[in-house]
Amino acid sequence: MRITQPKPFFFETGKRAVLLLHGFTGNSADVRMLGRFLEKKGYTTLAPHYKGHGVPPEELIHTGPDEWWEDVLDGYNHLKEAGYEEIAVAGLSLGGVFSLRLGYNKPVKGIVSMCAPMSMKTTDIMYEGVLKYAKEYKKYAGLSAAEIETDMEALQKQQMPSLEDLRTLVYTVREEIDQLYAPLFVVQGSLDEIIDPDSANVIYNTTESVVKQMEWYEESGHVITLGPEKQKLHEDIYEFLESLDWNV
Repeated sequence: MRITQPKPFFFETGKRAVLLLHGFTGNSADVRMLGRFLEKKGYTTLAPHYKGHGVPPEELIHTGPDEWWEDVLDGYNHLKEAGYEEIAVAGLSLGGVFSLRLGYNKPVKGIVSMCAPMSMKTTDIMYEGVLKYAKEYKKYAGLSAAEIETDMEALQKQQMPSLEDLRTLVYTVREEIDQLYAPLFVVQGSLDEIIDPDSANVIYNTTESVVKQMEWYEESGHVITLGPEKQKLHEDIYEFLESLDWNV
């Protein structure tokens, strides 16, 4: 049985908008529950897909962070064009990195960075993660074991050239977040097995935001939006958003 893949979403409700950004190899499912929660609280939410995400991994390996950043900007501009003048942004992992970058490039009401890396592993280790994602994707898509094995052998012979660009992006944002002044909520899972959890301290200590807070979730790993403390996370994000100086 082939299962329908998640799609980008735009839940229009109130006049306050939140741009939700998924992680590397992820998709809108990373942030859909958060989007629905905020929708019930009166917030409009939009979650784009980056190019190469939510599609077969053979497409992902030929894309890179410059294209993904354009998708982030397109999402922001989509909200603007739909009439939303005040926009907050919340992102998971790579989406958190993009949230920080957006915060010092565009006017945003507030920023939530969740398990955002400020350092990266080697490209070989990163590609192992891509292969793991590819195998799970193919299982989810309903391919047979033989089909998966054939596809994985082909992928193992390839590489993803843009992984070096991804590392560069992360370190560039790390160097530039001292330009960030918007209100900030830094979220980190204590059991994060993908990134160095100390990245949260780097973000909190380097940004120039006067209004900022940091919360550690002791029972959560990297994909904190789908983890055991997601309900607390939802409530904490809502509380942060409510504390912002909205004009609408």
